[in-house]
Amino acid sequence: MTDHKTGSLNTRQSTTVGLTSKQCGTLHGAPLHLITLQNESITIHITNLGCTLMSIYTPDRNGVMKNIVAGFEQPADYANNPWYFGCVVGRYANRIAGGRFLLDGQPIQLTVNNDTNHLHGGFNGFHTKVWTLDSLIREGEQAGVVLEYTSKDGEEGYPGNLQAKVQYVLNQQNQLVITYTAVTDKRTPVNFTNHSYFNLSGFEQPLITDHVLQVNAAHYTEKNAQNVPTGRILPLAGTGADFSVPTRIGKRINDFLQDKGFDHNYVLNQGPGPVAILEDPHTGRYLKVFTDQPGMQVYTANYWDGSIVGQQGKVYVQHGAVALETQAFPDSPNHAEFPDTVLEPGEVYETTTVYEFGVKG
Repeated sequence: MTDHKTGSLNTRQSTTVGLTSKQCGTLHGAPLHLITLQNESITIHITNLGCTLMSIYTPDRNGVMKNIVAGFEQPADYANNPWYFGCVVGRYANRIAGGRFLLDGQPIQLTVNNDTNHLHGGFNGFHTKVWTLDSLIREGEQAGVVLEYTSKDGEEGYPGNLQAKVQYVLNQQNQLVITYTAVTDKRTPVNFTNHSYFNLSGFEQPLITDHVLQVNAAHYTEKNAQNVPTGRILPLAGTGADFSVPTRIGKRINDFLQDKGFDHNYVLNQGPGPVAILEDPHTGRYLKVFTDQPGMQVYTANYWDGSIVGQQGKVYVQHGAVALETQAFPDSPNHAEFPDTVLEPGEVYETTTVYEFGVKG
């Protein structure tokens, strides 16, 4: 692990983003780290187990700090993370139908871990791995960490040795900038995302049904009974999943009985603004999401069952949070009409998502 400065350090405390890193035990002989990023308003805890955002503390309109994401208390707790709290998922986020696709005319069979589908990288996807602490970034107006994992050829059925890196950087604009990069030595599909679940009340309100959501999308990818895309891209207008204008999540969350809530991939409109804005009217906290990805899965924790008590000391129940997973389209390797997700040797996979936190008075 190296510790480097990527710019001249501004010593004025009012413009400094702090960074600390400490080891918190080991897992399978590998060190577990707890990294803290902090500016005047935001405190973020990260662990290299699963490349996970453990907690994000932000103030409400009265200045009260709460952790607004689902998660556990200690890094080692993420060794068992069946709900994918805060982690990076890969090699391929979301579902691949039957775990099968053709690559250069050859059939590829991945592990099947979600009914008949391959989900979020398989049984031992990126969320289960102890990532290497590659470097720490210390600058005056931003600070961050780079985590690295090499996925071996054949892991979960994927071809090629894939070197993945994720960079988390907190800046003075209350933005968490997440940059994903990867290179491979064989053609292979790649689609990373962060799987944080947000409850902007800090779980003081057990449900996010009063949260207001806006998604900059006019279409979605239709899916079948197996929860994978049919290949058709359909308009959102007139459906219960339309968030093109700010809408209370609970208004139509019961429209989708099979999904038990929202579990949709939105075809994002491309442009400079946020792709999503989430707001809690009770606390004033809001989240803006920016990304260069073509899609975003909106998932409202439809299968949380009250069996887990989170870091906040609260029981996590159905519809207790919402995940906004920026991504390529699900099952893209089986749909030539979708944006291509195959990474070529010699190319670099690179994508950026930004979470911007704020509060309304």
